[in-house]
Amino acid sequence: MTMEEKVKELLDLRTQARMGGGQKRIDKQHSQNKLTARERINLLLDEGSFEEFDMFVTHRCTNFGLENESYLSDGVVTGYGTIDGRTVYVFAQDFTIFGGSLSESFAKKICKIMDIAMKVGAPVIGINDSGGARIQEGVNSLAGYAEIFQRNIMASGVIPQISAIFGPCAGGAVYSPALTDFILMSKQSSYMFLTGPKVVKSVTGEDVTQDQLGGAQVHATKSSVAHFTSETEQEGLMKIRKLFSYLPSNNMEEAPMVECNDSIHRMEDRLNTIIPDNPNKPYDVKDVIHDIVDNREFFEVHEAYAPNIVVGFARFNGRVVGIVANNPKYLAGVLDNNSSRKGARFVRFCDAFNIPLVTLEDVPGFLPGTNQEYNGIIIHGAKLLFAYGEATVPKITVILRKAYGGAYCVMSSKHLRGDVNYAWPTAEIAVMGPKGAIEVLMSKEIKKIENSEEKAAFVVEQEENYRSQFANPYVAAKYGYIDEVIEPRNTRYRIIRALESMVNKRDTNPPKKHSNIPL
Repeated sequence: MTMEEKVKELLDLRTQARMGGGQKRIDKQHSQNKLTARERINLLLDEGSFEEFDMFVTHRCTNFGLENESYLSDGVVTGYGTIDGRTVYVFAQDFTIFGGSLSESFAKKICKIMDIAMKVGAPVIGINDSGGARIQEGVNSLAGYAEIFQRNIMASGVIPQISAIFGPCAGGAVYSPALTDFILMSKQSSYMFLTGPKVVKSVTGEDVTQDQLGGAQVHATKSSVAHFTSETEQEGLMKIRKLFSYLPSNNMEEAPMVECNDSIHRMEDRLNTIIPDNPNKPYDVKDVIHDIVDNREFFEVHEAYAPNIVVGFARFNGRVVGIVANNPKYLAGVLDNNSSRKGARFVRFCDAFNIPLVTLEDVPGFLPGTNQEYNGIIIHGAKLLFAYGEATVPKITVILRKAYGGAYCVMSSKHLRGDVNYAWPTAEIAVMGPKGAIEVLMSKEIKKIENSEEKAAFVVEQEENYRSQFANPYVAAKYGYIDEVIEPRNTRYRIIRALESMVNKRDTNPPKKHSNIPL
């Protein structure tokens, strides 16, 4: 063959590979409002930046007639490219080839780019759209899954890992996304579950649809498996690009700084009146967040799950931070099983990737009741406590209103190595709220008063006395547990100054193989 003929052969093979399972299957994918693997990658990455690996790989199976049917790339597209000029490794499962089912060759392609990503310190983004293990390959396909799982585990805390679910993801296939840092699911076409509706019906008798069992909304609101959802694949890919902008490339780097055009001296007068006079009246802590961060931009994580705690990314003077905030708008901002797990997971991610933590605290305590106790509130609450105590990144805390009991300790208190702890004048820092405290402390005196009106007046008076003596920020400040009581409208400036003072912070934990966080 001449050089010209060889080049033509190469180009023909590339064209064949880019067609996946053929035009008919591509058309079917499009008819279901789903993009192809390469279309997804091209939307995700900077234009023209994708460099594909292993385009000519095929399966090696000779069972059940598969030796007569093979396709170039074997059902997964792998390689690297850039997002906003930063290198990222990607793989996208191709449903047009054997339903995106995983073979030994398919798994090796994914493992190859994960190994390279670890060597060069670049994130990995996986786009999932697969029917599961390729049954014809038997244990080889299962081994392939396990090889990927092992790499997910080794990469955890070293490079960011993001998963997009744009189609089926069932059985053992769900565990690779579950081991990654963030999962996004498309509402239109994705689902995740270990066992499908037919198996559920045969084993438990439950009638349930795929969407009810493992749809995007279920995992975003009930299970916490999905951190983000999107109406379309295009929207989902743009969300991943936005998320990526807040993350460092690896655990040895800082998150990318951006030029800030929002004055650090900007004051928000409404913050001086945002806390209601009635301590039992709610407000939305997201209003506080938007008022203090750069350009009022807040990228929320797990928005639909456990809304009594808010977590997400923002910037202060161009510097990325992770925000954790109790939200009195939901369940009075209490900590419960779900919010504790949600907060702990986010805190540990930020600590792993050198992202400072800003905590906005308004927490009346842990949610009481048998349901919470039976489901392990002690263990789940301990996760958040452990995460904050273990974290060595800069930790800035602002107590907005309530900081009661053990919840005060948990929410990045000075005693858990909080670096700078501020309080608003509205802060109430105490073992418990005035009402509960007086019921305990003055129970004998209250019982002696027979007249109901006199009793009510006495209780109100004692509650006010307790609030003035204990439920304020100045008692804690007197002991040095609060570094400064600040004017609410100055919060943005004070946080920025605190973060700047902590740029060179160095803190370490005792040498150990790893911690044994309560699970």
